[in-house]
Amino acid sequence: MDVKGGAGLPENAYRELRPGERYIPVVPPDAAVAQMTFRSIFIGILMSVLFSAAAAFLGLKIAQVFEAAIPIAIIAIGLGSIPRRKNTILENVIIQSIGAASGLIVAGAIFTLPAIFILGLDSLTNFFQLFFVSLLGGVLGVMLLVPLRRYFVSDMHGKYPFPEATATTEVLVAGEKGGSGAKVLGLAAVIGGIYDFLSMTFHTWEETFTTAVIPIFNTFTSKLKMVFSLNTGAAVMGLGYIVGLRYATIIVCGSLLSWFVLIPLLAHLGSFVSVPIPPVADKLISQMNADEIFKNYVRYIGIGGIFAAGVIGIVKSWKVIVDGLTKGISGVLKSKKGTEEVVERTNLDLKMSSVFLSIVISILFMFFFFRYSVMREQANPWLFGLIATVVVFVISFLFTTVSAQAIAIVGINPVSGMTLMTLILASVLLISAGLKGEHGMLAALLVGGVVCTTLAVVGGTITDFKIGYWIGATPRAQQISKLIGSLFAAASVGIVIVILNKVYGFVPSPEHSNPLPAPQANAMAAVIKTFMSDAPVPWMLYGVGAIIALIVNFLGISPLAFALGMYIPLSLNTPVFLGALIAHLVSKSAKGDESLASKRREKGTLIASGFIAGGALMGVVGAILTYIAQESKRKLPDLGHYVGEVIGKLHIGKLHITLNEFSLIMLALICIYLYKSAKKAG
Repeated sequence: MDVKGGAGLPENAYRELRPGERYIPVVPPDAAVAQMTFRSIFIGILMSVLFSAAAAFLGLKIAQVFEAAIPIAIIAIGLGSIPRRKNTILENVIIQSIGAASGLIVAGAIFTLPAIFILGLDSLTNFFQLFFVSLLGGVLGVMLLVPLRRYFVSDMHGKYPFPEATATTEVLVAGEKGGSGAKVLGLAAVIGGIYDFLSMTFHTWEETFTTAVIPIFNTFTSKLKMVFSLNTGAAVMGLGYIVGLRYATIIVCGSLLSWFVLIPLLAHLGSFVSVPIPPVADKLISQMNADEIFKNYVRYIGIGGIFAAGVIGIVKSWKVIVDGLTKGISGVLKSKKGTEEVVERTNLDLKMSSVFLSIVISILFMFFFFRYSVMREQANPWLFGLIATVVVFVISFLFTTVSAQAIAIVGINPVSGMTLMTLILASVLLISAGLKGEHGMLAALLVGGVVCTTLAVVGGTITDFKIGYWIGATPRAQQISKLIGSLFAAASVGIVIVILNKVYGFVPSPEHSNPLPAPQANAMAAVIKTFMSDAPVPWMLYGVGAIIALIVNFLGISPLAFALGMYIPLSLNTPVFLGALIAHLVSKSAKGDESLASKRREKGTLIASGFIAGGALMGVVGAILTYIAQESKRKLPDLGHYVGEVIGKLHIGKLHITLNEFSLIMLALICIYLYKSAKKAG
């Protein structure tokens, strides 16, 4: 039996459990269902290799990074129906778990490793180093999270929304169950996919609505630097529906503080300053627009807030961490005495002795890697190797809970911000120890690469654990699957980066007149170059963010959610709030009938999951089409040109409708569809 009685997720899957109530997954603990089979492992590895290569290639070539988990889940369902024996739902979970490692390893790699080539350090490195950095990050990301799995997925049941895990779970369950639920999700995926495809790929309307281009807001935009923006994508709005009003409100409040208080305040103060203020060295604040002030100053405040929120979270969850470690050590001792307790299949992790041993071996390998491979020609390789190893492990260990909680709350992992903090910390410590120049930059980048990959894998792995918890997979099987996927993804992404550097390059040169953009890696390269040249560090901005996080925490508000709002652009947070508001209105439409409200919320969740699935799938298609167009020296059709000509003739009073306003109309239509369709339930 795969899915209980042909039913979907249990009624209590998403809400908090009542006293004495227990969650029974789709596949119960006592059910014997095929899981880690040759078929699921083979298809998963194939997906990991293909999506790693595709994601790395497209991410560096056209600067578009797509989410792999949902497309792989959809492909697994499709492939599972071709052979004579249909895949079980747990086999599909394993395929998704192995394959989805691709996007996580790629995110960690392309954010940092191309910076090695951008800075001209490629003669100091090799494929082995690139592969090892990605693999080590994958192993640490999985192993550091294992002791915390029960806390996030079961102890906190119903307290975190897990938007990405919710969408993937709904896809897997709908694919197994079929019936009306699958039709609702499938129709929403088609509508949301086409909607986002038309917007992102063919620019039929603006992907982001902004007041910056509306004449009546010119004073706010140019003088006060106050700009409102709203991403009009169906997938982002659907994400907000699942996040819920509480967290969405906290997040958008963080954004409002950044965009309507901090940016205007800095713009006002900057108008009295006639010299550039670090970290910017070549432009006055008075010459910057709101986006530039955000990227050059306010975002650092957000990073400081995330860092402080992480420390606060560590302090608050210290008992959980200690409890996890204590239970692990207890399990090791019991197993040695032959008195190991019997654990249900759905709660069975890797043996803690294996987890601890893997972490210790990873740390030792990491030390020898930095000592003998990276620092071997330096005057004090033992000290430099020790510093690099300590920075990697301490940052990875401390921010494991931050990454996991960020994904659990809003489905967005602030890995770039935490990697930036890692690069700064590594650079400061290595410079203090006497390591500068090219070898110092290489060491700092490799440290950042391991941390970035580790935290990316942590975010994806906690998503996998939650999917497995809801459906009824064996955690140990998922953990092994993630390690397998990380191995093949690390090899694939390393090969792709080396090949792309040879074929296209990352910096202009006689051989490469049109190099790959690699925006994240270029940003990291700029940071490293700045610090290795003894440029001032924006400690004051980090400190302001930390103080804000402390105040918010004192007020009883989630400091991480608020800090994420300060760090993530306003345009991405406003649709999250909009989606959450729709979810709230859907629940209220039942007028106190809790049973009806539950049915409407569940149908809305299916539709929102369909929007996310459709957007993710069409994002892959759009990226491929964009690449093909670039290689053939052609442009994709710009449908916005034709739509603009038509709507240009329309106007409301003195306001002429442009693609910017038209995008708001299209978003309103997709929101109405979600609200009206959800209300039809029951």
